[in-house]
Amino acid sequence: MKIIRFSLLLCLIFIPSAHAENLTLKIGKQTVHAEIADTPEARAHGLMKRDHLYADCGMLFVFPVAKPYGFWMKDTPLPLSIAFVARDGRIINIAEMQPYSSDVHYAEADALYALEMSRGWFVSHGIKPGYKVKGILQGTARMSGNSN
Repeated sequence: MKIIRFSLLLCLIFIPSAHAENLTLKIGKQTVHAEIADTPEARAHGLMKRDHLYADCGMLFVFPVAKPYGFWMKDTPLPLSIAFVARDGRIINIAEMQPYSSDVHYAEADALYALEMSRGWFVSHGIKPGYKVKGILQGTARMSGNSN
């Protein structure tokens, strides 16, 4: 438990925040501390220009409607993995993204969320499409003021 709190503290202190909200998620047995990008500006900026991402920390992109969104890495120096997540919290697909690349990586179905982590994070933890991201629905409902 102390390690989890320390990781969260590192995420909150050393990762500049594009949004004030952070969320703790569970995927399988893994805990993820995610910075929330739920405005057009925060989603457009994402993890650009950051040169470090701490273990088990990432960014959760929250969209207003589910679509097969695409992501690129044009101004992002970090190698990242992205999981596209359906409305129900199920991972649709995962893509590995190269720094500074203009290659676009798309969700293979309508996604309401996307979770960016350090490249290889999902593979190294055995997380695959079909896994559920727990805490995503409660956290985003709380941020939007919904009680569902």
